[in-house]
Amino acid sequence: MSRDRDPLESADDAIVAGRAADGDTAAFAVLVRRYTPMMRTYARRILSGTADVDDVVQDAFITAWGQLPKLDDPGRVKSWLMRITSRKAIDRIRAARPRVDLEEVDLPAPDSSAPARQVEARAGVSALSDALQALPAPQRECWVLREIGGCTYQEIADDLGVSPSTVRGLLARARKDIIVRMEQWR
Repeated sequence: MSRDRDPLESADDAIVAGRAADGDTAAFAVLVRRYTPMMRTYARRILSGTADVDDVVQDAFITAWGQLPKLDDPGRVKSWLMRITSRKAIDRIRAARPRVDLEEVDLPAPDSSAPARQVEARAGVSALSDALQALPAPQRECWVLREIGGCTYQEIADDLGVSPSTVRGLLARARKDIIVRMEQWR
């Protein structure tokens, strides 16, 4: 049975998503295994805590399964899943509270780390969270899709319905603002 999965596991997104769109549950399972870690990380950065992350990712996959036959380009399934995850996470935030709080970032710290370093790291994460919150929504969304989601400029442009040059401009302004606000943390 594992031999049957090997070609599918190593197939490119267009093939796997195309088969999943045709109702192949094994192909959809490959997409779930392939993109769950990235979607969880992305959702964790958007949400205020980790309690809702798995629910958001599960909701995103449920939506994806129902909408997959409507996906125009199966090769773009990664950015499409990230966009669904983003929307589900933002819907969860809107339903719960109006502010995104990124303070629940998992900071791996060995036991030998000094408490002062841990406090400093948490303060830095808090400052970054505040800097992100201060950005206008389009800039914040571009920044999160690029820096956390790993999307290309073209993928972000397609996801947001803007041109790649607009994405570059939004990212440039977001980065400049974040650099100014984070100057003390250099």
